[in-house]
Amino acid sequence: MNILVTGGAGYIGSFMTRVLINRGDEVTVLDNLERGHKNAVDSRAKLVEGNILNVSLASEVFSKNKFDAVIHFAGLISMEESVTNPDLYFENNVQGSQNIIETMLKNSVNKIIFSSTAGVYGNPQKIPIPEDHPKNPENPYGESKLRVEKLLESYRQDHNLNFVSLRYFNAAGASLDGGMGEAHDPETHIIPLAIKAALLDQEFYLYGTDYNTPDGTCVRDYIHVLDLVEAHLLALDKLNRGNGGVFYNVGTGKGFSNREVIEMVKKISGINFKVKERERRSGDSEVLIADPVKINKELRFEPKYSDLETIIRTAWEWHKNNSKIKT
Repeated sequence: MNILVTGGAGYIGSFMTRVLINRGDEVTVLDNLERGHKNAVDSRAKLVEGNILNVSLASEVFSKNKFDAVIHFAGLISMEESVTNPDLYFENNVQGSQNIIETMLKNSVNKIIFSSTAGVYGNPQKIPIPEDHPKNPENPYGESKLRVEKLLESYRQDHNLNFVSLRYFNAAGASLDGGMGEAHDPETHIIPLAIKAALLDQEFYLYGTDYNTPDGTCVRDYIHVLDLVEAHLLALDKLNRGNGGVFYNVGTGKGFSNREVIEMVKKISGINFKVKERERRSGDSEVLIADPVKINKELRFEPKYSDLETIIRTAWEWHKNNSKIKT
């Protein structure tokens, strides 16, 4: 297949690109490199530097390539940043996605896998969270992803768009050989931040210890990046069978608290770094745990690497050996 990967210089997109190429697909990466890393893009992929907000560039990319499908990762992902700068998120995540969808359809491409988030649910009324749970995002990041999901449904109804939307529950981890990993700038995710604290002998800031959870800290369902990429491959197979218009949670159905994550980082690293407790961050949901039954049943998705120890061990090896990717 000939596939466009938007945001392919980012964390998950770069893993996706490599796996697609290794299985024999042609891949074009569209990324503005503002938060992605040029050196993370597989050298066998065609890299186009540019923003998804640039309609003329998107049109040019599609006119020069006969794509079979799009995997759409390009988007801003910081919950905290979205609270302070919501306009940025609605422009980039919503308008940018609409640009890609409309350009696809104009060029007779109707298959897309969308990188969504568990953040569309907000504070859940039911744990674990099924796909039909009410959608009440707690922050503009989650709201921006929900708006794109609604766009996908509208374009499916009106223009026969065939899509799968994958709602991630905390992507984490690195490659098993330590050669690829997570390098966001700015970094907001707990596992790399805790690892950084260990490596640099710094204090780690723990936001919120008064949640209604067993140890007072937020609880999250973590999915290893390699398992997440596998979910995309299964979703692509589904689209090729013509059975799109579907939303899936991508998680394990198990949750770990922030304190449990910190303790695992200490165990793996052997470093007892200091933890400083701070007030809750605005927009943080209390507990987010996936009900993965639908994707397990319909796509036969079975995570292989998403136990907490494997996630943190692979992430630790990556950060220990590759503290920064130079672009």
